[in-house]
Formats: sequence, C-alpha cells, structure tokens
Amino acid sequence: MASSRLTPLQVRVLSLLAGIDPPWTLTGGGALAGFHLGHRCTRDLDLFWHGQSALETRGDEVLGRLRDSGLQVDLVQGSEAFQRLRVVDGEEVLIVDLVAEPVPTVEEPAEVQLASVSILVDTPHEILVNKMCALLQRSELRDLQDVQELLSRGGDLARALGDCPIKDGGFSPLTLAWVLRGLPVETMGTVAGWEPQEVEAMAGFRDELVRRVASAAAPEG
Repeated sequence: MASSRLTPLQVRVLSLLAGIDPPWTLTGGGALAGFHLGHRCTRDLDLFWHGQSALETRGDEVLGRLRDSGLQVDLVQGSEAFQRLRVVDGEEVLIVDLVAEPVPTVEEPAEVQLASVSILVDTPHEILVNKMCALLQRSELRDLQDVQELLSRGGDLARALGDCPIKDGGFSPLTLAWVLRGLPVETMGTVAGWEPQEVEAMAGFRDELVRRVASAAAPEG
C-alpha cells in the first residue's frame, strides 16, 4: 500500500463512520490518496453505497455520528441519492459526499485496516474505470492526473475500456478520444498554478492517451 496522504481529520471521519450498516465504500481521490497511490492530496471523501438507489436514513446516521463527536457539520446539498457535507474541525475543512450508487461495480471492493477499524475501499481498477467514465462527463484535470498515475502503476487500459460500458451504457472509446483531444490541459494547468514543465508533461500524456484509446477502438484489419 502507498504511503497515505490522508489528513488527521479525514482519518477521524472515516473511523467515526466505520461500522454503518450496510457499509459504504471509499472511492475516488480519497481511496487513491490513502490506500493505492499517495500521489496527491484531496480535500474530499467519496463514500458510496454500491447497489443502492437511495440513501434512506444513512445520511442522518452519518450526520449524527459526526456531530456527536464534536465536529461542525453542515448539509450543503441533498437529494434522495446524494448528500454533500461540509465538515469543519478548527481550520481544516473537509467535503464528504454520500452517494447511493445503483450501477454495479466491475470489481468487489477490498477490506482494509484504518487505525483500529476496517473499511471497504474500491480497487485501483474500479477507480480507473470510474475515472475514464468521468473524463467523458466533466473537465477535471485531477481525473486525467489520476488516470496517468493508475496506468503508470500497472493499470490495464484495454480492460478498463472494455469495462466502462458497464458503468455508462453510452460510453464509447472513440467519443472519449474526441473529448480528450479537446481537453484544454494547457489552460487548466496554468490556471491551477502548475509549473510550465508540469503542464507540458500532462499535455503530452493527454495526447498519448488519445492515441492509445483511439488505437484500442480501431477495428482489427
């Protein structure tokens, strides 16, 4: 496991919420930063209830546990299947997203130890598939950054492209290649304060990924 980049507040929140039934699964940047890659920090925690279409009373239980521990918690956004919480402890602010996700996983999450508790964490392949699908739907430099790191650590691009339609029935490698080709990495990186060499390297990865995705989509002949 990579060296964890989770903050003390993130570890505290995850520990406080361990044991909720049915269990949630940590995914996204928190899973990558804390258990798989440790390549970047994140101010978010994404907790998914896989195979569920509604949060029901789980949001109330999460709110109760966090507030009972003395944390300041505000509900920023809420719906039947999604809640965004803003958790404050002193000067540290954490965003916690609670998501009921009916779409099936492509791999079962793994049980891992965190301090004195056990939690479920999505696998690197599951997150790679999710990130590839996310690149179709939003322009987030962090998604491209995460895909680059996952592939550099042994992620299987061809397998991920094959699994993406399980998550998104409208997914197409050719469409992804088209979207990636227009991703303004140079502008986004500059606005984010990246060094010129970092922007250049990420733009180069974008172009490489476009070639690889388009090649995987090309019919054999």
